[in-house]
Amino acid sequence: QRNTHSLTQSLSQRLLYMRSWEAWSLYQETFGTRRISGEVSRCFWLHPCLLFGDWFPFSQGGGRDSNMEPEMEDKTLELMNLTVMESQNLTDDLSPKKTTVFKLGNGTLSGSRKRLSRGTFDKEKEMCIQMFEQWSEADQVEFVEHLISRMCHYQHGHINSYLKPMLQRDFITALPARGLEHIAENILSFLDARSLCAAELVCREWHRVISEGMLWKKLIERMVRTDPLWKGLSERHQWEKYLFKNRTNEVPPNSYYHSLYPKIIQDIETIEANWRCGRHNLQRIQCRSENSKGVYCLQYDDDKIISGLRDNSIKIWDKHTLECLKILTGHTGSVLCLQYDDRVIVTGSSDSTVRVWDVNSGEVLNTLIHHNEAVLHLRFCNGLMVTCSKDRSIAVWDMASATDISLRRVLVGHRAAVNVVDFDDKYIVSASGDRTIKVWSTSTCEFVRTLNGHKRGIACLQYRDRLVVSGSSDNTIRLWDIECGACLRVLEGHEELVRCIRFDNKRIVSGAYDGKIKVWDLQAALDPRAPASTLCLRTLV
Repeated sequence: QRNTHSLTQSLSQRLLYMRSWEAWSLYQETFGTRRISGEVSRCFWLHPCLLFGDWFPFSQGGGRDSNMEPEMEDKTLELMNLTVMESQNLTDDLSPKKTTVFKLGNGTLSGSRKRLSRGTFDKEKEMCIQMFEQWSEADQVEFVEHLISRMCHYQHGHINSYLKPMLQRDFITALPARGLEHIAENILSFLDARSLCAAELVCREWHRVISEGMLWKKLIERMVRTDPLWKGLSERHQWEKYLFKNRTNEVPPNSYYHSLYPKIIQDIETIEANWRCGRHNLQRIQCRSENSKGVYCLQYDDDKIISGLRDNSIKIWDKHTLECLKILTGHTGSVLCLQYDDRVIVTGSSDSTVRVWDVNSGEVLNTLIHHNEAVLHLRFCNGLMVTCSKDRSIAVWDMASATDISLRRVLVGHRAAVNVVDFDDKYIVSASGDRTIKVWSTSTCEFVRTLNGHKRGIACLQYRDRLVVSGSSDNTIRLWDIECGACLRVLEGHEELVRCIRFDNKRIVSGAYDGKIKVWDLQAALDPRAPASTLCLRTLV
């Protein structure tokens, strides 16, 4: 009886400060939705009852009427007369000493929620805080959740404004303090150049993390890996030798890369402007050869041009003075293909051999004898080299060093000379005079698929990501999806055999035996809705 009376009194007092629906929910949580005993219901029953617009009926004999849930609105309970029912014992009649009436009122509780005096409030607040601090963290969280659920929206807004600054943390500073500097560096490494500049100015600690993490170097490396224009500039300007190296004694400080980045952007903007306006300078280098004037292949950077000639020699030219610096001899046939990096030059010849030369001294470091006929094309990258030949075969080589090169596999399947090869980590792509392009797995060297479509032999191609672009003696250029083998577009415009082709993210550039160089819009070519007349941007004659 005493416990029931105390519970009733406590609930009645709490009803004064709760919304009407919360009062009903509290009643359900306390006594359940089942019918309760008459004694308990009589103890809880308030006379003349709770008014929710109309009378809210409780059955004096057996709890609340079934299926009698009030329709709630966004209103609050307003206290009209404070009464508390008292029960002496189970046999006593319920005779309310005062009359309790709750009425729904719009808006906030102006009369019932009177503000306590400052002294009383501070005293009760301190008691609550002391009790709160004695609880476990889980209990504290549960209590706060219940407390927040009983607040109104504008109170939630005040709490949100208070919590926002508390939830903000300088994690870039906090992570190194916990020995997790590599995580802070990894997070910042995803920023673009503009954001990285802004991050450096946040504070000294952020600047230190960016500097020591060499994040400008990593940004440039990411661009070189993903953008062919950046890769071409890195090879041409030879600052690729400062990339992709982890030892601090092999690379300049972060400030070097910070200053290098805007120079690269300036070069790119100049190149893009030149492409848009068609500006170019034509320079001729006279290859004074006693036997022949034929230049079959070349590659260049900012300092030098290396060319392979029909007279069996390789010539190295100064790009600025256009003077011949060095002549490499050793092949007994025309030099048909070449590629070089900062250490070696690799050449293929009609004498069926592949030779490796020191790029600085010009000394022959290695000679590979495998093919039975002329080596028509070659590519090497990241320890792998692929060569193709007029003998219809493709050779895959493991290239540990200039002097340690071993044959991994021979790929056979073409029915005519293999004119060109290209590869990445996933696929090796070869094109032949038999009018087909074949795709092979780089890792297993197994055949994958054949791309059919050209009407005559294929003379050139480039492969990058999923896209293959090929040029043929049928005077057309075709774009292929390497994953499904579909031909995406046929470009027509050249009048003779398309001999060479290159593309980047925006353009395709092709050269043909008709003496013309054409510039094509790559994005438009990949759009099937684009009319053919809009694809060629410019023709250089």
